[in-house]
Amino acid sequence: MGSLPNTYKKSTTQLNITESISPDGIPYVTVRGVYPFDAALTFGCGQCFRFDPRENAYPELYGDFTAWGGVAYGRYINVISRDLDTVIIEGATEDDFYTIWYRYFGFDVDYAGIMSAIREYFGDGHRMTLASLAGCGIRILRQEPWEALCSFIISQNNNIPRIKKIISDLCLRLGQPVSHRGHEYGTFPTHAAIYKAGNDGLAPSKMGFRAKYVLDAARRIATGETSLDDIERAVEAGGDAASILMKIKGVGPKVAACALLYGFGDLSQFPSDVWIKRTAGKYFDDIAKLGKLSPYAGVLQQYIYHFERNIASAGYITT
Repeated sequence: MGSLPNTYKKSTTQLNITESISPDGIPYVTVRGVYPFDAALTFGCGQCFRFDPRENAYPELYGDFTAWGGVAYGRYINVISRDLDTVIIEGATEDDFYTIWYRYFGFDVDYAGIMSAIREYFGDGHRMTLASLAGCGIRILRQEPWEALCSFIISQNNNIPRIKKIISDLCLRLGQPVSHRGHEYGTFPTHAAIYKAGNDGLAPSKMGFRAKYVLDAARRIATGETSLDDIERAVEAGGDAASILMKIKGVGPKVAACALLYGFGDLSQFPSDVWIKRTAGKYFDDIAKLGKLSPYAGVLQQYIYHFERNIASAGYITT
């Protein structure tokens, strides 16, 4: 999405990182200064399909909190939010944190600043301000672009449990093996691996009509017909990256927006379907009129989604 306004950049000097080793020899880092970050809200908001609640192996070390475990960037990690300002990442060294997880979790973005801007823009009692407070700790993940694209192609007309099952099977069969405490996982298969597998190789994953779209994406990228680097450059230049993605069969505006938001770090994307379009009308008339908040429309979309699905629908508010 290009460079962030200075207001919303966060320096690594604000973070305090301690590297340790678990009793069974797995490295982990404790990172303080990440406010606001909540692992459950971040992994549970529908943007990522590879992380689930796992056993916290050492509550005496990490605190009695749920671990969210999964594979990203070829590595298995467990993520534990001790509070909104402290996170433990098991399976990571300090070097890993700076080279992979700092950007993956968006710790370079000042979400507290974005929340303050929302409050200033909309006012204390506005539904958008309430949604941002309820969603405090949600962060947009910067997933690997190919994985994000493929995952959201699979997500079409699908439910989250089934999406997770399809992707898990795909990774175990066509990805590279990843082990953690006796459990086997898989990396997300490369576009070349999926292209080589063909229809017969995808059939056991039972993705239905979506298989032909996944294969078209894999073919285009494996042969160079579509370039992820070109999409990245278009995002950074503020160009029409969506039009490149929508040349792939089965990729419409929503899938393209999801891929750009969750895989290319374009926080200005606001993935929309009938439900979100109708729901967004409770918050503002036109997403294009958000002014300085427009570059963070995707963050607002996540706050709205969480608020409407988990807070308003439960009857906690009547506004």
